[in-house]
Amino acid sequence: MREAVEEVDPDGVDYGWVMQVTFVATILVGAPVVGLLALTASLPTWEARAAFAVRVGAVVWILVAVPVYLYARRAAA
Repeated sequence: MREAVEEVDPDGVDYGWVMQVTFVATILVGAPVVGLLALTASLPTWEARAAFAVRVGAVVWILVAVPVYLYARRAAA
């Protein structure tokens, strides 16, 4: 049997886990939020649509990342 390529033994918060969970949760939460909010916004060009998605996605990312980090910090304690 082959040896593991890499092993992680984090002391404290496992930032890899935090990044992965934040990424997945942001997509799961953010896509419907961006879609619903786009229905109420005037987005005449692709550039406006992309900028809108980035702005809303950034807010969703921060609102997801902070609780995920706080959970990981509390669980590591």
